Amino acid sequence: MVELSWGATRTKNTFYRAKYDSLVGRRGKKRALIAVGHKILCAAYIILRDKVSYKENGMEYFEKRKQKNKVERLKRELKELGYKVVKEDLEAA
Repeated sequence: MVELSWGATRTKNTFYRAKYDSLVGRRGKKRALIAVGHKILCAAYIILRDKVSYKENGMEYFEKRKQKNKVERLKRELKELGYKVVKEDLEAA
């Protein structure tokens, strides 16, 4: 599994590379590889159990999720400070 993880983290613009990059700073290289291997095993199990095809999320998945979580966290903090928050996209305005 570690060799499979190494291979998955060396491909560009993939979900597993993004996951490895996000974990390596906090956990170190070896533990990040084990975590990526665990993700691969979980994906393989779900694919075999549900008989579905694999869908690659890509590196953008983490960026979108990070941005969404940041917006929600900032909205919650502003509400705690007593401000009313209304979300409006800049492109729409």
